[in-house]
Amino acid sequence: MIPGMNPKKMKQMMKQLGMKMEDIEGVERVVIYTTEGEYVFDPAEVVVTTMQGSKTYQLQGSEPVFTPKDMEIPDEDVMLVTEQAQVSPEEARAALKGAKGEIAEAIIRLTSA
Repeated sequence: MIPGMNPKKMKQMMKQLGMKMEDIEGVERVVIYTTEGEYVFDPAEVVVTTMQGSKTYQLQGSEPVFTPKDMEIPDEDVMLVTEQAQVSPEEARAALKGAKGEIAEAIIRLTSA
């Protein structure tokens, strides 16, 4: 709302402009999934604004908690690094995760140590 403006008058103006705002009740948390991981807003409030048939969702909450996505390492990559660096599959998988899936970098890390 606009500071100093009567909330009743504000709602009336919004109605004249064809705008409608409403809270989504009972929201406990909101999770946004990305390719890098997920953002979790807990607690959260969501307000839906409808204007000219189009809906906009506004999220209000505390600072989100970001959880990075657990990288999936193909077994073929693990086997290749295991053979090339002469290490165990567990060491190869850990090196690949540390190298963000880059096979050559994982091998270099393991052989130069």
